[in-house]
Amino acid sequence: MPLLDVRNLKKYFPLKRGLFGSRANFVKAVDDVSLSIERGETLGLVGESGCGKTTVGRTIARLYDPSEGSIRYDGTDISHMTQRELVPFRRKIQMIFQDPFSSLDPRMTVGDIVGEAIDIHGLATGQERAERIRSILSSVGLSDWHANRYPHEFSGGQRQRIGIARALVVEPSFIVCDEPISALDVSIQAQIVNMLEDFQEKFGLTYLFIAHDLSMVKHISTRIGVMYLGSLVELAGSNDLYETPLHPYTKSLLSAIPIPDPIEAANSRRIMLEGEVPSPIDTPPWCKFVSRCPQARSICGEDPPEFREVASGHFAACHFI
Repeated sequence: MPLLDVRNLKKYFPLKRGLFGSRANFVKAVDDVSLSIERGETLGLVGESGCGKTTVGRTIARLYDPSEGSIRYDGTDISHMTQRELVPFRRKIQMIFQDPFSSLDPRMTVGDIVGEAIDIHGLATGQERAERIRSILSSVGLSDWHANRYPHEFSGGQRQRIGIARALVVEPSFIVCDEPISALDVSIQAQIVNMLEDFQEKFGLTYLFIAHDLSMVKHISTRIGVMYLGSLVELAGSNDLYETPLHPYTKSLLSAIPIPDPIEAANSRRIMLEGEVPSPIDTPPWCKFVSRCPQARSICGEDPPEFREVASGHFAACHFI
């Protein structure tokens, strides 16, 4: 049994209300996504801005209520639980946010920010609580005296370490990493990724790693899913996806990765996509990528492609694979 099993997940945001208060027009941020994550693995989720990566992560963590579909965590369906029923699962499922500044309360000290989760779940009090905070701060590379300082007194990398400490202090088993390195310098990115890998090995953590840096995703992920306009278009093992990409959108993304070797870079071919991205409000009932696909045919504008397993562990949604 996988630790996380998501089936036909949809998240629609109402754009406006129609006549007599009825809702009309929805932004289809996540449109029929199915995936599973095994214990101890890292599933990377990539795609261009606005494709729905973050919404998938937030919905899995139940920060958003799903519009349709099911989310099963360790065999239990949590997709329709009330906030009270979700409290035990909040400890097991944590999230590291993209912006390490806006996700930290500027009025609270670091000790209070990290200790808040301890208080909510009743894990420790008094000296034991203080020791737990000191221990987790030390684990992420911060000192004891940092607990008495406020978020604005730290650099971006240090603030992200605070966010990681807040997630780890309740001893979760699954963490949604929502672009945790995109706002950081390259050297700091490597430190944060190495830290996440160390914690995964030490505590047996499972990650959903959302990012747009394809080279970093390959480094940290066991498998990688590629999203386009709210849907998965390809899912495969990390090496398999990079060596034999099948979907034309995946091929275009991979061709945009900078190559450090100037000779190899000169011989590589950049796949430039043309055409307009369909509106997420009025998505077409056929292939969503047809308006930009270099190999589109008439069938692409008539029937939606099935997201199917085309090789062992390699899934894709394209009529010509």
